[in-house]
Amino acid sequence: MADAASRLRSLVEQMLGAPLPLRLKAWDGSQSGPPDVPALVVRNRRALRRMLFKPGELGLARAWVSGDLEIEGDLYTVLDAMAGLVWERGEDARSLAQAVRDPDVRAAARELLKLAGPPIPPAPPREEVRRPRRRLHTRRTDKRAISHHYDVGNDFYELVLGPSMVYSCAYWEDAGSLESAQRDKLELVCAKLGLKEGQRLLDVGCGWGSMAIHAAREHGVSVVGVTLSQEQAAYARKRVADEGLTDRVEIRVQDYRDVVDGPFDAISSIGMAEHVGAEKYLEYARQLYALLKPGGRLLNHQIARRPQRDESAYEVDDFIDSYVFPDGELAPVGTTVTQLERAGFEVRDVESIREHYARTLRRWVANLEADWDRAVRLTSPGRARVWRLYMAASALAFERNRIGVNQVLAIRTPESGASGLPLRARTWHG
Repeated sequence: MADAASRLRSLVEQMLGAPLPLRLKAWDGSQSGPPDVPALVVRNRRALRRMLFKPGELGLARAWVSGDLEIEGDLYTVLDAMAGLVWERGEDARSLAQAVRDPDVRAAARELLKLAGPPIPPAPPREEVRRPRRRLHTRRTDKRAISHHYDVGNDFYELVLGPSMVYSCAYWEDAGSLESAQRDKLELVCAKLGLKEGQRLLDVGCGWGSMAIHAAREHGVSVVGVTLSQEQAAYARKRVADEGLTDRVEIRVQDYRDVVDGPFDAISSIGMAEHVGAEKYLEYARQLYALLKPGGRLLNHQIARRPQRDESAYEVDDFIDSYVFPDGELAPVGTTVTQLERAGFEVRDVESIREHYARTLRRWVANLEADWDRAVRLTSPGRARVWRLYMAASALAFERNRIGVNQVLAIRTPESGASGLPLRARTWHG
């Protein structure tokens, strides 16, 4: 009988209808494929059962998070190869269901089932979100989703993000450090908002307080920062106190929908709007519009996906929804601009910084890999594997233009029509 790796390779290639450009290593110690390429390591038969019971992305994710599936060699190379074989070909559960109508594919699937062992579906890893069907984007469910992602330990985020503690795309002017690139991003946001001493800023989704601290310290503004994460708020408040800025920065655990003490001169929303959801986005935009003074500016920094021919067919990524950002949704940048305009804003500038995010993510992955054992101790092996996979896969997605990120500058233009902006809108670049 052929060894497990050779049998598995033959069956997988038969099902995919394409050669597998990776080496396979199986649980019995056998190997198959070119020796000079990265290897996909199937540590046990349970990995096969995970992928067979949940075909497509979720099954692969469960096998990875549980440690049943591993990679030897460059992670980016393997993810790139897998993207071409699986995700970019649309091999999700539905298309696989169609594929098994082919007699040869069905025969290969039966052989895989035999190879996988007892037909018992393994339990999902404990890092997977378990939830009943419910209404999305209520105050309660949003708080729960935010807690899943952000309340995993501030020490873990320090390890990944570095001293800046900024969990959004940096702005790379040169080949400098991650910290300098994040500082440049915060300064770019402040410049686009035109912050001046004595003004009042609302930072929606303030994270660990980096934007609030920078704006108060460097531009003399008073800041209200809101987050739904208890751990973030506690960390941010300590940083504010350490900086001696408690008279100018207030950090609240509060839903943006519950902020009532406007008006503000400016609002920054950096990496938060992805959590809002399509059904609630107009409400989000209207709330921020209402909180601004006439002439006030909003800087909305948000990840975007590519538009689809049939937008009603859009579905949230299974892995991201189950392990990373529960209930998060991405929209095309055109949709975001339209919703902001419907709320009353005048959109004055849209800047894509897609390549900047790919570079940022690669730095975060490098930080995680460089201190892997400590990362595992701070969270769990499964959680660390989730973050490594999602950040590396996201870096490739930004590089390949499958997703993007944009800074949208919008104004609550007064009735006079005076925007307050210079004639050359990009003067903030110097």
